[in-house]
Amino acid sequence: MKDSDPAVDAEGFVVVPTSEPQEKEEKETQNPKVSQIQSEQSPEKMDTVKDVLGRWGRKVAEATRKAEDLAGNTWQHLKTSPSFAEAAMGRIAQGTKVLAEGGYEKIFSQTFETVPEEQLQNSFACYLSTSAGPVMGVLYVSTAKLAYCSDSPLSYQNGSKTEWSYYKVVIPLHQLKAINPSTSRVNPSEKYIQVSSVDSHEFWFMGFLNYESAVKCLQEALQQHSLQSV
Repeated sequence: MKDSDPAVDAEGFVVVPTSEPQEKEEKETQNPKVSQIQSEQSPEKMDTVKDVLGRWGRKVAEATRKAEDLAGNTWQHLKTSPSFAEAAMGRIAQGTKVLAEGGYEKIFSQTFETVPEEQLQNSFACYLSTSAGPVMGVLYVSTAKLAYCSDSPLSYQNGSKTEWSYYKVVIPLHQLKAINPSTSRVNPSEKYIQVSSVDSHEFWFMGFLNYESAVKCLQEALQQHSLQSV
C-alpha cells in the first residue's frame, strides 16, 4: 500500500477520522490593517467617538431649534404688517437695496449723521409701533446711537399738501435709559422690545426677524455705555 492510499480496516472499509482536526498554529504575520482596526476599537477610542457624536447631536438639535425660531420669527414678521403680501415684497425690496448700495454700513452712514470713528455694530429688520400702525423698517445699533428708519416714505399732511418722508428715530447711547423685552400674554409669539430714553420717551419695536439677537445686542449696548459713564 502506498502512503497516499486511504487507510482501510479489516473489513475493507475506508477509515475516516472522527476527531476534530487540530488548529494550526498561526505563524503568519498579522495583517497590519486588521491590527489597526482592532486598536481603533479600544475603549478610549470608542469613548472619543461617543463624545464626538454626542456633541454633533447637540449641535444638530441647536441648529434645528434656531431654524425653527427663525421660521417662526419670519412668519410673525410678515404677519405684523397689515398686508402680508406687501410685507413680503418689502423685505425683497429692502434686500435688493442693501445689495445695490453695498451693505447696511453704507445705508446707515448715508441715512444718519455720524460722529468720527462711529461704527455700526448690527442691524435688525423689524417694525416700529406707531399710532397709525406698525411701520416696517430697520433698527441700527452703532457705537454711538440707536437709529431706526422706515423702509418706505410715509405720507403726512403739511397744510393742504400731502408730503412724504421716511420715519426716523435716533437715540444717542448716553440718552438711553432702559431696554425691556416683553411678550404678549394673549399671543406668546408676539414679542416686543421697549426702548426708553432719559427724557421719558418710549419706543416699541416688534416683529423682529431675529428677536433674541436684537435683545442681546441692545442690552449689551446699554450695559457697555453704562460702564463707560461710571
